[in-house]
Amino acid sequence: MKKQKKQPVIELENLWKIYKRGEVPVKALRGVNLKIYPGDFVVILGKSGSGKSTLMNMIGALDSPTKGRIFLDGQDINTFSESTLAQIRGKKIGFVFQQFNLMPILNAIENVSLPMLFQEVSTKSRTDRAKQLLEIVGLGKRMYHKPTELSGGEQQRVAIARALSNNTEIILADEPTGNLDSNTGEQIMKLLLNLHKKDKKTIILVTHDVNLVKYAHRTIYLKDGVITSDNHRKPKRV
Repeated sequence: MKKQKKQPVIELENLWKIYKRGEVPVKALRGVNLKIYPGDFVVILGKSGSGKSTLMNMIGALDSPTKGRIFLDGQDINTFSESTLAQIRGKKIGFVFQQFNLMPILNAIENVSLPMLFQEVSTKSRTDRAKQLLEIVGLGKRMYHKPTELSGGEQQRVAIARALSNNTEIILADEPTGNLDSNTGEQIMKLLLNLHKKDKKTIILVTHDVNLVKYAHRTIYLKDGVITSDNHRKPKRV
């Protein structure tokens, strides 16, 4: 008997995003329908210009569509005020970017603490939580180092710890291995895989790198703003 799936944590319904480039409309997304379920490990794969970044912004509720609707836990986000949406997004989704996006004047603990500051967590609780997360990602001895004192792989580990700081259910990663060598990239992917398996995090990874498909149990192919296939498979042991 087939196991019934839970309610989608994120759902995109007939989503269009059209930009104006001068007088020419650019259809970045064209009628995308997508459901992401709790506990998914999804790779969204596409070449440059396929609409990956736009789709990532939609999934992360960072941008609004030209047409269509975005649901977060079954609620239409268009019904939220911007401040309410920011609060919900901060508690629900952790972001990991290719460029790390760390604050250069802050050390690792302070960078990881930032999202908790916006959720009005106390100073002691922020610091304790940041230290715990940095231990989890293997940076227990690098907590007081600033980004310029860390390698690329270490910076990405800080970024992953930051994404987890509010105990977010979803990690949305945009080319998380793009600025890393292959060995370091593999370590980062194994860290994400462990978070998925051990902590049951929902991982959504946007990339052009076909080598990352092996980590996921679901691969969505995007071309010219359209989902061309949505494949489910058992991931290889890595």
